[in-house]
Amino acid sequence: MTHDTSDAEDAVEKAPADKQQAISRRAILTGAGAVALAAPFVLSARGSVAGPIPAFPTGLPDSAVCRVADSVAATGPLKKVSLAWNAGAACLVGITTTKEKGIFAKHGLDVELVNFSGSTDQLLETIATGKADAAVGMALRWLKPLEGGFDVKIVGSTHGGCLRLLVPATSDIKKLEDLKGKTVAVSDMNSPSKNFFSVRLKKAGLDPEKDVDFRPFPLPLLRTAVEKGEAHALAENDPMPYLWLKDGQFVEISSNLTDEYANRVCCLIGVRGTTLREDKSTASAIVRALVEGANYAHHNPEEAAATYVPYTAGKVTVEDVTTLAKYHTHGHHPNGADLKNELMLYAEELRLVNVLKPSTDIGKYVERIYADVLS
Repeated sequence: MTHDTSDAEDAVEKAPADKQQAISRRAILTGAGAVALAAPFVLSARGSVAGPIPAFPTGLPDSAVCRVADSVAATGPLKKVSLAWNAGAACLVGITTTKEKGIFAKHGLDVELVNFSGSTDQLLETIATGKADAAVGMALRWLKPLEGGFDVKIVGSTHGGCLRLLVPATSDIKKLEDLKGKTVAVSDMNSPSKNFFSVRLKKAGLDPEKDVDFRPFPLPLLRTAVEKGEAHALAENDPMPYLWLKDGQFVEISSNLTDEYANRVCCLIGVRGTTLREDKSTASAIVRALVEGANYAHHNPEEAAATYVPYTAGKVTVEDVTTLAKYHTHGHHPNGADLKNELMLYAEELRLVNVLKPSTDIGKYVERIYADVLS
């Protein structure tokens, strides 16, 4: 299967080598944490913090949710790895935490962050075509293109949360069922928020293709579209919905942290198939490092936020990212059977709303796209 990668090539930009002022560091606490989000900010700088590398916390639950073995600091030369991400996704604060707190280096990795400002499904093309070794992206963006046969494997996860459905505070729309006959503004018709809330509407008894009109608007204009009456609600991933809630003019009626989704992962770690086949230890190190960084962010949200903000040219504040780091579930990053189960649930739901093909064998599909690199 062939893919046009020109858009992906144009959207990928390497982080500049110059560094901003050093991010303040605090004493490293024994603990764990992670984060991720998505909105289009431009990556402006790469930061680097010198100092002692924290020891990986011991005593984690012996379960698939935290199945990352204790480790010691790596010795010898570091393995150079490129990791694609969207620097505008505040929920990805775990990535900057992992880099700036020396956790990648502790796991033997010298990681170059490659900012990808295009749609996150194109991150798959970035790693499938060798422009990056690994990437972190949203499950509900990746599962459809993975059905098409990209040589990319899901190998881990980082956190839950990110997606919100907002309506004006004065609206008579109070629940999902009230959206029948209404228009919902989304940033694109394949966005994770459009896919997720289509599933929620289906489960609420509505037909998301007939009963609700999803209409695309440029991300900066989503709120304006609702305020002008061109849409009745908006669905998007953080940080923008969170920022739009702050002035009290909008309220949230649903999110992917409500009901059965409160303990469902949102963002996944993917690696190129050749990397997995030829160098499984590197794939394993990437997952272990990102999970440790996620755990650190979970327990130290303000420190994590301080590592992230310099990558956004100051477009978000440490206070806002700290709040989001506490809201998103950076302590939830299943692996093994638990992650496969969550992927199965998502795939079944996407098939329910005709995102995945009705003929897709969900069990075989998940076995094909997932690889356990920690066992």
